[in-house]
Amino acid sequence: MKFMMFVCTDTEPDADPTAAPDIEQWVAERDARGQRLDGCVLVPPSAATTVRVRGGELLVSDGPFAETKEVIVGFDILECADLDEAVEVARAHPMAYAGRVELRPFADLD
Repeated sequence: MKFMMFVCTDTEPDADPTAAPDIEQWVAERDARGQRLDGCVLVPPSAATTVRVRGGELLVSDGPFAETKEVIVGFDILECADLDEAVEVARAHPMAYAGRVELRPFADLD
């Protein structure tokens, strides 16, 4: 199963930041196991562009669509046997300690 893993900030990080694993090690292990297909850090939301079409008119605006305290700072595309495996991959990510990690399975459109 493929999962999109959104890596997000959080207003309530773990109180012990030393418990978080090293990101380079996490990436290397997931890549070696074939669990991580792709991933990247994103630029800050201030660099976002929102695109909408309303009444046939293109509306382009600077910044994110929604104002929130938590923001998506990166993503990874995972290939896992099931949700349980994806949860184990996500729980080992450093941002599971300092932020939050959201998993969403890709839709099967067949």
